[in-house]
Formats: sequence, C-alpha cells, structure tokens
Amino acid sequence: MSLATGHPLIAIPGPSPSPDRVLRAMHRTSPDIYDGAILAVIQNVMNGLRRVAGTSGHVAPYIGNGHAGWEAVTANLFERGDHVLVLQSGHFGRSWTDIMSRMGVAVEAMDFGLAPADPERLAQRLARPDAKDIKAVCICHIDTASSAQADIPAIRAAMGDHPALLVVDAIASLGCAPIKMDDWAIDVLIAASQKGLMCPPGACFAWFSDRVAQRGPTGLTTPYWDWHPRARAEASWQFWGGTPPVQLVYGLDEALKMLLEDEGLEAAWARHRALAQATWAAFDAWGAGNPAIRLLVRDPDRRASSVTAAALPGAEKLRGWLSQRLGVTLGIGLGAADPANALRVAHMGYCNAPMLLGTLSAMQAGMIALNIDHGKGGVDAAAQVIAETA
Repeated sequence: MSLATGHPLIAIPGPSPSPDRVLRAMHRTSPDIYDGAILAVIQNVMNGLRRVAGTSGHVAPYIGNGHAGWEAVTANLFERGDHVLVLQSGHFGRSWTDIMSRMGVAVEAMDFGLAPADPERLAQRLARPDAKDIKAVCICHIDTASSAQADIPAIRAAMGDHPALLVVDAIASLGCAPIKMDDWAIDVLIAASQKGLMCPPGACFAWFSDRVAQRGPTGLTTPYWDWHPRARAEASWQFWGGTPPVQLVYGLDEALKMLLEDEGLEAAWARHRALAQATWAAFDAWGAGNPAIRLLVRDPDRRASSVTAAALPGAEKLRGWLSQRLGVTLGIGLGAADPANALRVAHMGYCNAPMLLGTLSAMQAGMIALNIDHGKGGVDAAAQVIAETA
C-alpha cells in the first residue's frame, strides 16, 4: 500500500516548488514581444532582480540554468590563460572549476573539502609574490551539495587591496540568505530562477558592478554571451539575446512581487534560517541515538539557510521508500564520499513550516519502517524550534 496519493512534498535543492500564483501567472499565451505590456513587465523584473541582489548595478539575463550563468560570466571576464582562483567547498565549486578550465582559463583550486572557505588561507595565498596575476577569486556562497555557506564579507576583507575581482555564485542563496552585492563589494554575482526565486528552471542572471562594466569583450566573448547589450537593452528581445522566455518572465515578475513586496526580503531570510534551524534540531536528535547520522557542516554559523546535507545510514533506501510510499522526495547525496548513505533536505524558496515538518515527520516514519537506528524526538525538536521562532 502507498500513502503517497495527494500533494507531493518536493524537498530537493532545485528545482524548488513553484507557488500557484507563479504558475498561474505563467499560464498564458505569448504576447507581441515587440510592443505592449511585456516591456514594462521585463523592466519590473530587472528592477526586482537588482533589489533582491542588493545592487544598483547592471544585470544581464540569459535563457539557461546555473551552468549557463557560469559560462556567461567566464566568457565576459576572462581571456584564455588568465589565472583565476576558485575556493571550493564541495561539488559545485569543482564543477565551476571544470567549466572554466575547459574554456581555457588557468584555474587554481583551493579546496576546503566540505567546509566553508577559510578567509585566512585566502589572505595567505594572496600575499604570496606569485599571486599578483590572479584575475579573480570565485566562490559559491552556498555549495548546494555540501550545504556549506561562505562568509562573503570576510572573504572580501581577506582580499585586502588585491586587484582581483570577487565573483560569487549565489544560485542557492539568492532570496534565501542575505546577499548584499554593493555593500559587500562583490564584482560579479550569478544566480538562476529555480531555487530561491521560486520559478521553474530556464533563466539565469549575471549582475556586474560599474568596475566590471568598464571592461570590453574578451577573446572568449561571443555575440550571444556578451552581457553589455543585455544590460543596456531597451527592446524586450534585446534583454534576452533574442526571443524572451515570455511565460517565465511573467512568473519571475509574480515571484519577485511575493518575495519583495508581500513577504519582504528580510522576512524571507529569517524564514529560511528558522526552517534550517528546525531541520538541524531534528538531525541532532536523531544523531544522539546514532552518531553516524550527522550534518556535514559542523559550525551552525556556516551552514546554509536553504539546504541541509547530512550523512545518514541507509539514506538511499530511505529516499526510495519516502518517494514510493509517502510521496516525499529528498535530494541525493551529491558529491558525498558515500552517496548511498547521504542525503539533502531542501528548505528553500516556497517552503513553510508545515511543509518542512511534514518532510521531517515522513523521514522519521521511514527510519522506523526501515529499522534505521536513530535517536528519538527529532520531530519534537524541530517543532520546538518552529514554536519558538513563530
């Protein structure tokens, strides 16, 4: 027998659930893209994207996912052979390194395992004589696989007066955790539509500062990836390098209204943090009865607000049981040393306390059904956090 009939709970770290309001806004035929209301909608989206990123700077949209965002930024910033330093804290830092390397950039990786980047190690590296040719420091604000969350202001401070650009992947943090591009002196920011922005996949964005805008195309810049025409566009099709993804534009417009006007950005950040803390409380209780159940990031201050990665014996079986029997989908242990015994619980975007508590309750039921040793009271511990923060 399955108890999965009903509304499914999707707790994977992207694509995250899309609100009905967003889906309804998208459910329309394509309008005339050369005249009429669509231009105002796109302008609203561009303005909203600046607000959510904390910048008055430039933003260029692309049709694509986060990997497309990486490639767009690489094509606009670097020449072949440029020396770039990537701070890696899991799978996605390594993936970003791979894309830049394959495009001809000379990437130096500073790997921190599954831990957040250490600003002191960065400062020591940039103080060496051979660091003068480093063109950029690249870092994932949240690595979705490890759930490590970097301290971006500390990273910027560690760079001191080194002229390298600070390039931040905010794909898993935009809308979920504080991002203040201008205040933190971030030169380039990357994000996409399918996580904290609560929309389906299909759009990615590159924000860049005035300092970066003064630069012209590089040897890697092709007509499609060139972000200058997109950032200064006037016609609707110019923003997107051709036909805009009209339905997704309407969805983004609605999602940004929900995030910026209805809830408020700081309230959204607080909601995500509370949901994360409730998740950690459940894992702490489960791990009290089985030390093999543990969060991958030890320091709570450096754990992501949008996703929690954990080691859990029998995780692969648990994920399958939850999906088939209860209609709950958890994230795979992406990049984990032992993926069969690792999983991720997303609490990003359109997620509230009942959705999270339902996910955690289902996990506890699954561990009971599959005889996975665990401490008692995980759901109670999560409920206590929710009660206190609500």
